[in-house]
Amino acid sequence: MAKIKKQPRPKAETPKGFRDYFGTEVTERTQMLRAIAEVYHRYGFEALESSAVETVEALGKFLPDVDRPNEGVFAWQEADDEDKGDWMALRYDLTAPLARVYAQYRNDLPTPYRRYAMGPVWRNEKPGPGRFRQFYQCDADTVGTASMAADAEICAMLSDTLETVGIPRGDYLVRINNRKVLNGVLEAMGLSDDAAARDNVLRTIDKFDKVGTNGVRELLTKGRLDTSGAFIDGIGLSNDQAEPVLAFLTSRADDAAATLSNLRAAVGASTVGAEGVQELETIATLMDAQGYGADRVVIDPSVVRGLGYYTGPVYEAELTFEIFDEKGRKRQFGSVSGGGRYDDLVKRFTGQSVPATGVSIGVDRLLAALHAKGRMGGDVTGPVVVTVMDRDRMADYQAMVSELRNAGIRAEVYLGNPKNFGNQLKYADKRNSPIAVIEGGDEKANGIIQIKDLILGAKIAESATLEEWKERPSQFEVPRDQLVAKVKEILDGQNA
Repeated sequence: MAKIKKQPRPKAETPKGFRDYFGTEVTERTQMLRAIAEVYHRYGFEALESSAVETVEALGKFLPDVDRPNEGVFAWQEADDEDKGDWMALRYDLTAPLARVYAQYRNDLPTPYRRYAMGPVWRNEKPGPGRFRQFYQCDADTVGTASMAADAEICAMLSDTLETVGIPRGDYLVRINNRKVLNGVLEAMGLSDDAAARDNVLRTIDKFDKVGTNGVRELLTKGRLDTSGAFIDGIGLSNDQAEPVLAFLTSRADDAAATLSNLRAAVGASTVGAEGVQELETIATLMDAQGYGADRVVIDPSVVRGLGYYTGPVYEAELTFEIFDEKGRKRQFGSVSGGGRYDDLVKRFTGQSVPATGVSIGVDRLLAALHAKGRMGGDVTGPVVVTVMDRDRMADYQAMVSELRNAGIRAEVYLGNPKNFGNQLKYADKRNSPIAVIEGGDEKANGIIQIKDLILGAKIAESATLEEWKERPSQFEVPRDQLVAKVKEILDGQNA
């Protein structure tokens, strides 16, 4: 008889490019999502939850990862019949699904339609340090108006949101550019009708922050050696063709008026370029009228945005403070948010042009920034733990925990093996519990309970002498009916 081959056990490991989030991390993210939603709601945006899965046709192919499987999306065919089944995909952002939603329900929605959405998105991109294939985004978009006031409002709201979640003025900049200006530059280069060359130039411009002016010039022309010594082929443009790009990238001046003047020179006689400069001037005027100065919002020609659906103004929120990377080197934290105008996305469904603009905040990046600056993190207080001294009196302990919860206090009964009381206190320590409640047989008979201040007890045990221990008791004996009042008193003292 043949021996049955034993099935190997599955590996208990997170898939590559993904990660697990535990209690504190989930709590912090929830709090941030709530804070961001409050700002979006204050600006008049309404919540929307759309499907996490769309057809590949509806999503469109706008990601820059053209060399990745399915061009950067997680996709599969719905039916077994390869000739008939729709291709489905996990959404790679929250904007492409909005275009489908608006096209589908446009007769029922107000115009303009102002919506915000929050949730995970998935990209089949190469993972790396701090770069995951699943991450959270918080979007806000206005669909149905071509007014630059909508773009200015998005930038103002982005600034307010960053300050609300804990990024103070001076530690960030909202940087604004316009794809039309860039199109004007490409027109001046003679590349307006060459889609492949345009895409190559866009990808090169996006590297400006990393390689600088000379690096961009080399990548546009003959190529360059990177920091590892490897040679990166250039696009092959002539020096004369590259010059308008370099003039464009170095157009930023000390004030908006001077930057706009430089941009007008960079686009030359291009009509679309001049239109883009005019839109930027309108946004700058509106930002100034609202009190958003150059310490918060600036015009910056180096902002490109990688997604292919942008048609006008684009913006990015960059954190300007320095952190240390994994090798101990100083670097700026970089971008945590981006967006722009995408007037052709809805048109893909309806055939009619529908102007739209919006922004997306990367929540995980923003949380990482706050941790890096020490503005978030540390231990989160766990629940009050009601210990179990007699398993036959579980009803008594459940009654206690119910009273605490009804008073708005986070609490739980210890549900492990109660035989070893020391293990119950170890469990409370591992949960970072502030208080343990104790009621043994003697306490029950006398109508009292013991309430142990675990936070104070830990501090005393670390540093106090015996005399100080006596002066600062960490365990209290109170009548059973004073449970809630005493627990509140101790919690208030811990939070003082």
